[in-house]
Amino acid sequence: MEEKRGEYPVKMLVLGGCRSGKSRYAEEWVSVRFREKVYVATLEDLGDGEMARRIALHRQSRDKGWRTLEEPLAIGRLLAGHDGSAEVFLVDCLTMWITNMLMRDFPDGQIEAEVFGLVRTVEQLASSVVLVANEVGLGLVPDTALGRRFRDLAGWTNQQLAQVCPEVVFVAAGLPLRLKG
Repeated sequence: MEEKRGEYPVKMLVLGGCRSGKSRYAEEWVSVRFREKVYVATLEDLGDGEMARRIALHRQSRDKGWRTLEEPLAIGRLLAGHDGSAEVFLVDCLTMWITNMLMRDFPDGQIEAEVFGLVRTVEQLASSVVLVANEVGLGLVPDTALGRRFRDLAGWTNQQLAQVCPEVVFVAAGLPLRLKG
């Protein structure tokens, strides 16, 4: 872990593939630097037993110092409405957020508007924020239109947030690689 630098508020994007260690890295990074921590969870338990187990494991992995807010869609509004109520927000994960909107049949224009709203919120937050997302552009081209739409929207979302976050870290095999900052 890097030393605490005193540059606040922190605006960081943590990217990585599935099971790369990006969430663990982000949680540990936040835990050693902040006392008042809010975990913003975008994953929903929709009755899938396997997903419910994943959610339970995520909850158990966080120490007691975390407050959790669950929000599948309105991340920008949630952050803006709670700004100043904690030192830092950890949003995990933007990729699931995009999936939630796709599964509710949001058109691309509405998803893009939500992303731009989140970008504006991140720029204006007085609290620090660490955003976690999957890097989905390193794999095969999906063979379905929905898969390609998801990949394109997720990649575009990551680009928009990387532009406004002074710190961007890529995690592979649990190892962080600083891309920006």
